[in-house]
Amino acid sequence: MTTGRAPRTPGPTRRRVPAALAALLVTLLAACAPGTPGIAGPPPGEPSEGTIALLLPDAKTARYETSDRTAFFGVVERRCPTCRVYYANADQDAARQQEQAEAMLARGADVLVLDAVDTVAAAAIVREAARHDVSVIAYDRFIADADIDYYVSFDSELIGYLQGTALVAAVRERGPRPDGRPPGVLLVHGSPTDPNSAELAAGVHRALEGEDIEVLAEYDTPDWSPDRATDWVEGQLTQFGDRVDGVNAANDGIAGGAIAAMKAAGLDPVPPVTGQDGELAAAQRIISGDQYMTVHKATAEQARTAAELAVRLLRGESPRTAAVIEGVPSLLLAPRAVGVEDVRRVLVDGGVHSVDAICTSSYETACLRVGLLEEVP
Repeated sequence: MTTGRAPRTPGPTRRRVPAALAALLVTLLAACAPGTPGIAGPPPGEPSEGTIALLLPDAKTARYETSDRTAFFGVVERRCPTCRVYYANADQDAARQQEQAEAMLARGADVLVLDAVDTVAAAAIVREAARHDVSVIAYDRFIADADIDYYVSFDSELIGYLQGTALVAAVRERGPRPDGRPPGVLLVHGSPTDPNSAELAAGVHRALEGEDIEVLAEYDTPDWSPDRATDWVEGQLTQFGDRVDGVNAANDGIAGGAIAAMKAAGLDPVPPVTGQDGELAAAQRIISGDQYMTVHKATAEQARTAAELAVRLLRGESPRTAAVIEGVPSLLLAPRAVGVEDVRRVLVDGGVHSVDAICTSSYETACLRVGLLEEVP
């Protein structure tokens, strides 16, 4: 494992890049960064301390555009005002992410912060970065068997365990089944190309181990797609009917898809559903009783950590870390379980979502019931 590679020399000593390649870079980034410019920092031709490239995997998961990207840019702009940032979102297309990365490297990126669409395919990106002597920070998803320099993420198995223990508690709250059979649950995992999905699943299974709960069926959701999760849950409800006493959804988008399927099937109330990411829609579903819980990951803090690390690597430093994952220096942040009683303390007081954002007109009654709003005399 190679760590702390010396960054490439920033500024005007870099080789000049043909205008056609520069135009390709702008086209790729503009096409793949929803709602934002693909390049920030000093204009081309002006002196720069160096260039950091941020590649995120999809726009379906709300956090990437609303939290990660914004927080990352904010830290780089504050810590290194003359640094240039390239940004692209691959929209769940591994081949597109490869093109984006190659364009950024050819344009002169010094540090690559990579949240891989497909962690197996991403090894090729890491190899190309090594060829350019560019440091790589694996962000959110670990890239195995690749020469990455650092890893910044959350403990995914712990997240799965928090989800699983919450699901067990929720199923117990429902009491014994009238037919005397053990409670049945569906496990709707994340994308099979994301190694975090396997760790989440391991945590869930650890929580369920030894419990008198039957796993009726499991599903790996392609691309973390809520629509695919909806379709699958609809099929399981046709097969199992009222045997479904709970659903462990790998993230809030999948939770929303599972809940939509159960509502369409006429389940009222909806069996308890877990999630993760602390999305605004999940907070609203939790206070309304449709979703049992989520796991909040301070994604903005994760992005700020990665940005700080990227700036320090660009400057030739070798930051120390408290953890090592498969030989890679790693920074792992702590997740927090969020039920209805935790929404204000964790999500509102923690600055994740405002009361106004959560308590729109459709959710005013629910907000009053859980204490997020008070009755006006």
